[in-house]
Amino acid sequence: MFWTYILRCVDNSYYTGHTDNLEQRIGRHMTGACGGYTATRLPVELAWSQEFATREEALAAELQIKPWNRKKKEALMRGDWQQVSLAAKKNFKNMRF
Repeated sequence: MFWTYILRCVDNSYYTGHTDNLEQRIGRHMTGACGGYTATRLPVELAWSQEFATREEALAAELQIKPWNRKKKEALMRGDWQQVSLAAKKNFKNMRF
C-alpha cells in the first residue's frame, strides 16, 4: 500500500508527501533524516494521511494537494468536503475580462 500524507511542522506550516511506508517515513521526517523542508522545521506531526493502492495514485494525490492553500488543506484534514469544494472555487467577481 501507499500513502499520501500531510505533516504539521513546528512553525505551523504544512508539508505534503507520499510513501510506501508511512511509519518509517514519519520517523525519518521527525529525526531530520529526510532533509529538505521538514528538517529545518522540527518537530513535525502527522496531520492527515490517506491510503492508496498504487504509487501512481498516491503521487497524483500529493501533486494535487501540494499547491492547495492552507484553508483547503485544513478542510481536507477535517474531512469537510463541502469546504474543500468551496475553497476550490475561484472568485471571478473582481476579475476583468
